[in-house]
Amino acid sequence: MKRATLRPLGALLVAALLLARPATAQIPAAAPAATTATATATGSLSGTVLDSLKREPVPYATVVLLPARGDDKPITGVAADEAGQFSLTKLQPGAFRLRVSYVGYGTQTRSVSVSAGPTAVPAFQLPVAGTALGEAVVIGTKPVVEVRPDRLVYNADQDVTNAGGTAADVLRKAPLLAVDGEGNVKMRGSSNFKVLVNNKPSPTLASNLAEALKGIPAEQIKSVEIITTPPAKYDGEGTAGIINIVLKKGVEQGLNGRVGLTAGSRNSGVNSSLNFKTKKLGFTSSGGTGGWYGPNQSELTRTGQLDGSTLRQRGTGNYGGQWYYGSLGLDYDLSDKQSLSLAASVNGYAGHNYNTMLNEYAAPAAPQTNQLFTRATNSVFSGLNSELTGTYTKTYALPRKEWSVLGQYANNGGTFGYDFDQYQNSYTNLETSRANYRERSRGRTPGSEVTFQTDLVQPFGEKQTLETGLKSIWRRTGSVASVDGDSLVRGQRTGFAQLSGRSTDFSYAQDVQAGYATYTNKLSKKLTLSLGSRLERTALSATFRTTNSDIPARSYLSLLPNGNAQYAFSDNNSLRLAYSKRITRPYIDYLNPFVDRSDPKNLVYGNPALDPELTDSYELAFNTNGKAGSLNIAASMRRTGNAIESIRLGPDADGITRQTYANVAANAYYQLNFYGSAKPAKGWDISGGPDIQYIVRRSPALGIERRGFTASLNLNTSYKLPKKFTLQGFLVGSLPSPDLQGRGSANLYYQLGAKKTFLKDKADVVLNLAAPFNNYWLYRNTIETPTFRETNLNYAYQRCFRFAFNYRFGQAQQGGKQRKSVSNDDVKSGGSKQGGQ
Repeated sequence: MKRATLRPLGALLVAALLLARPATAQIPAAAPAATTATATATGSLSGTVLDSLKREPVPYATVVLLPARGDDKPITGVAADEAGQFSLTKLQPGAFRLRVSYVGYGTQTRSVSVSAGPTAVPAFQLPVAGTALGEAVVIGTKPVVEVRPDRLVYNADQDVTNAGGTAADVLRKAPLLAVDGEGNVKMRGSSNFKVLVNNKPSPTLASNLAEALKGIPAEQIKSVEIITTPPAKYDGEGTAGIINIVLKKGVEQGLNGRVGLTAGSRNSGVNSSLNFKTKKLGFTSSGGTGGWYGPNQSELTRTGQLDGSTLRQRGTGNYGGQWYYGSLGLDYDLSDKQSLSLAASVNGYAGHNYNTMLNEYAAPAAPQTNQLFTRATNSVFSGLNSELTGTYTKTYALPRKEWSVLGQYANNGGTFGYDFDQYQNSYTNLETSRANYRERSRGRTPGSEVTFQTDLVQPFGEKQTLETGLKSIWRRTGSVASVDGDSLVRGQRTGFAQLSGRSTDFSYAQDVQAGYATYTNKLSKKLTLSLGSRLERTALSATFRTTNSDIPARSYLSLLPNGNAQYAFSDNNSLRLAYSKRITRPYIDYLNPFVDRSDPKNLVYGNPALDPELTDSYELAFNTNGKAGSLNIAASMRRTGNAIESIRLGPDADGITRQTYANVAANAYYQLNFYGSAKPAKGWDISGGPDIQYIVRRSPALGIERRGFTASLNLNTSYKLPKKFTLQGFLVGSLPSPDLQGRGSANLYYQLGAKKTFLKDKADVVLNLAAPFNNYWLYRNTIETPTFRETNLNYAYQRCFRFAFNYRFGQAQQGGKQRKSVSNDDVKSGGSKQGGQ
């Protein structure tokens, strides 16, 4: 099996070598003037393209060399890389003009002199479109959504409706993403994706995304990048793609800071940052704390298909919690070409979900199993993640060559539990002393990760680049939990005692080693080809101490090839074809065998015997940009075999169903997405578009095949008024989607905001209104099996207001050195808690 797996890797490397050999012969001849100069062309120009407002790189900017005067016909040209860096080589010494441009920015032209050796050009600082007057730069703003060749970028710091919110509010507005009323995130209709923070993993996000997102203030987020076909340098996890949350960083020189206050009917908090940079040393810090709160309401109706039984559950209550975070970062330049960085962070949260549920169960064929009771449940949960990351980066005289070594230690853990009091034959809660049965459970999920990674970018001339790297992750997690019960017998309480057979003590080890290579060749001025592959070895084992049983240690190899070709019809129009193979490894939420009995009629537990799933993704995208706006049209297909799905089993003779996970399906997604931006009038920006999917789910094991269409719409608009007022609106909606055993819910969410900037642009106040015209949105999910049909209703109380105040001091410009980071985007995580939700 291993030999067969390695053969495609060898074939891929041979193909890359064969492609590289004739590459130089395929480069088209330059213009006649340049051809004559080639005989003595020994000079080169290199530099960086930055955003004039943020002092941050502008990826893929167009750089062309022009004659010193008169003719504007380009002599040669190149596209900047992802870090905004460019290099023009084999140039004849002399005087020229260098012109830099990119969609959404103004164009800059500068006179340059080429000598017989390398020449470093001062950084180009491009003004945002509409802010350039000749060569002068005035303050402007970036578009809310940018369409780049390999990703969509949602600039959260340009959306005033985000003020005072959390990361969940930000993701709700990003293209191709959807967040439901419980905070569960989907990307292109799938929950199988990875979330990175500044291109590095967060174990907190991996273990409990829905709650962890509440601990990241929206003010701390600069942008959200949606990468649908990640290259080989990213871990192979996340079949739908990668979401990269980019946080704001420090100043380029000097000192600055920010403080923010938020108060609202659903959340409140305080956050701050302090940063400074000298010539060689950079320091960044941020911190904050806050809380969330609100009501909850749900209903469930289940009908037995075989016995005619009925189950009705109605619950009301409230939820709440607190979050806190802090981060420190140091960057030190050892020399012009060597740097060290150290980053530390802590992110924690704790919360509860209180619910009073009325349970009515009736079985005409077995009346002795009928039940009527009220259960008051308080579920509790918490999470804590701390990370320490160190990075060494070295650049070389050869432009674009870079080597880095990274290491990270992360200690992440969580707790979960519940307490409930049950009152038989009662429609309401009574005094605790009258509870017929009481139960409490407490558990924890310890976890740690150690990561080592090294990467090398090796250019071969101006047209070709080879990226290689090695990575190893040592991951440990598990679950320890106990359950105690207390009964009322003849008017006397028995007292809490541990229930035998209900405890768990489970540990899980997963080690991943990987190596990758990506070869990129600019075959012509219009066509760029990239081929790569990633080989990963996974070793895992599990121990169940409560039953003295193990899952024997095993390992497997996974070859994950990918590639893309991009053809530029012009500077503003391009076509991209991409393919990638990706893997999903289940994480603790899917593996934990602890049985959650907080809902007496639906038991929930994980499956430690899950296998990984593999997905093949194909995408064809057309991108066009102009003065009036931009448009991206993407058609894609994803096929997943051995898919991990949530399944419902039962009910048994007592009307109890069981929910777990299994590799039982093969899924296919056919998708067409439109996303565009436009400026209909001065000061008015609008962006958004529809997404259409056809989904096919097959499970021979369950005898199920479901297929159908779903669609969603995302719209965002802003209007700038005089005297530094800004109005903004946002709307997202989606139709129900077919699930393996039923149908998901439709979704609708909208928000209005107004912002006023004052104190010489140092302060602003923002008022946001969410869903002002409806108090709640009703999420309706249905499940249908041969034995039962179930409808779940969840009332998401969306109407709320939020007031935010932010004050900035010191230098307002953002920037600084891009810190390298670890990206452990290789596990499938769940959005729900293990504490009995």
